[in-house]
Amino acid sequence: MGQVTKLTCSRCGNLFKPNQALNLCGCGGPLLVDYDLPHIRQHWRKEDLAGALGVMWRYGPVLPCEPEQAVTLQEGWTPLVRAARLEPQIGARKLWIKDEGRNPTASFKARGLSCAVSMAKILGETKLAIPSAGNAGSALAAYTAAAGLEAHIFMPSDVPQSNFVECKSFGARVTLVDGLISDCGRLVAERKQREGWFEVTTLKEPYRIEGKKTMGYEVAEQFEWRVPEAILYPCGGGVGLIGMWKAFGELEQLGWIDSKRPKMIAVQAAGCQPITRAFEQNASESTPWPDAYTIASGLRVPKPLGDALVLKAVRESGGTVISISDEDMLDAALLLSEKEGIFPAPEGGACVAATRKLIETGFLEADDQIVILNTGSGLKYLEAYSTRFRRHSAAEQDKLGGLITPR
Repeated sequence: MGQVTKLTCSRCGNLFKPNQALNLCGCGGPLLVDYDLPHIRQHWRKEDLAGALGVMWRYGPVLPCEPEQAVTLQEGWTPLVRAARLEPQIGARKLWIKDEGRNPTASFKARGLSCAVSMAKILGETKLAIPSAGNAGSALAAYTAAAGLEAHIFMPSDVPQSNFVECKSFGARVTLVDGLISDCGRLVAERKQREGWFEVTTLKEPYRIEGKKTMGYEVAEQFEWRVPEAILYPCGGGVGLIGMWKAFGELEQLGWIDSKRPKMIAVQAAGCQPITRAFEQNASESTPWPDAYTIASGLRVPKPLGDALVLKAVRESGGTVISISDEDMLDAALLLSEKEGIFPAPEGGACVAATRKLIETGFLEADDQIVILNTGSGLKYLEAYSTRFRRHSAAEQDKLGGLITPR
């Protein structure tokens, strides 16, 4: 399994062998993958990437399985776009968008689920289960379809329609739940042993982080092995932020970057901001956010399992946590669309609004090199955007999703 040497509990430090499918440590802590980085440094060079495929598996030596074993739909190596027309609108001079909407199933969840499904298949699991606010479920459904495995997906009943249709189209078993992702997670936990499911919930297995960390490797490579001053990441479960922070640490050990790691900035929704509150209270972990609500379904996570790891990365990097209202994130998302031709998820809009606020307050400088993670395509959130672009024609009333239906 690649150069994986062990799995380490992020909470208590217990060690595990990587030759079996594992969820959490007995203490409840998430497991992290360790590699033999000194060995990898001797046998893998930056120059080896010159002829590598334009997918995340180009970083095979620091991923848990060999690229030829991977269940892949050509995920990763997404564009890093200079947002020159957006810059003056928000007070920035060196702004870039990492557009994860170009991935399979149109979100960054493809990275983590490609890696998790690959490892589950290698380790002999055949039935995978996940609670999802939307895009993770879509990605799991796609990759299990490609792998010939079963997917059991639990989603809030108000999940975006695109996600529900995707999951069903890929042949997944979908259960809609009256509640939040936390309620979906409880049902998976209650039934997994009886049903023989392997749980791929956020941070309850170690390999989704490994797929997500490739965003950090790509940003460094796309900036010719320098890193930006700041990365803004819309934080629901937080796997991508944790993964990128891990990636920059690995790159330091490999000797591939010589500049300090970027400030990691977690962006939350005003209607669900448990990590923001914990950061402001100088707490090491969060407490559940009551009555969580936001149009950005990926940010509606009342109590992330990885909250302690997110807070640790933010503080170690000199970053911060900021929350954005739904109105402000939609305004900013549409501004990005109009100025750059990128139709972002509302989560990406939240990062645009956060960048403007952090420049206004002086936390970020106008000349800082800033990267915004747009985690998915706005096409996955048409219900949210339709609040701004209502269709009033009576002729449209009998159409489902804008499609012409039989009369």
